[in-house]
Amino acid sequence: MIPETMTAVLLTGYGGFDKLDCRDDVPTPKPGPMEVLIRVAAAGVNNTDINTRIGWYSKAVTADTETGGAEGFDKMDNTDASWSGVPLNFPRIQGADVCGHVVAVGDDVNPSRIGERVIVRNMLRSYVDYRPYECWTIGSECDGGFAQFCVAPARETHEVDCDWSDAELAAIPCAYSTAENMLYRVGLGAERVLITGASGGVGSAAVQLAKRRGAYVIALCSPAKSDTVIALGADQVIARDANIVAELGEGSIDVVVDLVAGDGWSALLSVLQRGGRYVTAGAIAGPICEIDIRTLYLKDLTLYGCTFQEDEVFENLVKYIESGEIRPLVAGTYPLSCIAKAQEDFLAKKHTGQLVLIPPQVAR
Repeated sequence: MIPETMTAVLLTGYGGFDKLDCRDDVPTPKPGPMEVLIRVAAAGVNNTDINTRIGWYSKAVTADTETGGAEGFDKMDNTDASWSGVPLNFPRIQGADVCGHVVAVGDDVNPSRIGERVIVRNMLRSYVDYRPYECWTIGSECDGGFAQFCVAPARETHEVDCDWSDAELAAIPCAYSTAENMLYRVGLGAERVLITGASGGVGSAAVQLAKRRGAYVIALCSPAKSDTVIALGADQVIARDANIVAELGEGSIDVVVDLVAGDGWSALLSVLQRGGRYVTAGAIAGPICEIDIRTLYLKDLTLYGCTFQEDEVFENLVKYIESGEIRPLVAGTYPLSCIAKAQEDFLAKKHTGQLVLIPPQVAR
């Protein structure tokens, strides 16, 4: 039975934790043509959702994400503070990670899909007519998984056959697709790769996925998390505040996978070999970096920025799951009503892997 109303967390505006309003009287969405309705079983916590809440994507913000994570930023421009660069509509149900079961379908969707256990591609192309380099982020440009029910495009909702828990599956969409997309774009093979922020959700995913591709994985993280990161597949761990040029040597790395940026960014280009590739999908230590253009052109480096994802990136992840090639590390779960605590713990960065929210379960 599908209730008329549901429990959901409404983001009521840009700002701090006080902008997260957990309510039990939110109208249950209905699937439109080519859409499915999902009973959400679990939803991951990501930088994406926090960055959207605090307006960090606005070019007016130059600080790291942790600085404004609890209270937001006084100086931000709501005209460019979303993934798509247009104003966000409030209230918004966030949640870029959706795992659950299909309970209803819209027109032009086969009813046989009801009952499927699914995850949703977080970078949606259906709503922008599959135009190149355009996408919506679920939970940003449209409502997401911080609720008991969620609507998503049928063709971007993927059935998954595995023995994982719902929390484990909810750890996949945002973090693993971001990591896989970076490795896909640079064509990583059996090379030496340096991964920053390697204990976080995306970083730990990148460690596993790079190892799957046969790479020699060097991870940057805090020393307290090194054993866990090695267990995930890293061949070598370096302290995140170390002098990486002194540790690794100039021109010693084929590919840098960076999620941190900030003040130490220029050193990442120094350790790249001639013809090396740098790829990024985050800047948790701060988005403003200094580059010596001579390093870029004299070393024939290639820099990749990654948001848009080709279809096969997410499709490949489903294959990796079903073939047992990857498995996420879930550091903790929280009731949906404890979303502020979950995001507070996420920002403290004392965990390795992914934190996941569990909404109240609806009788089937």
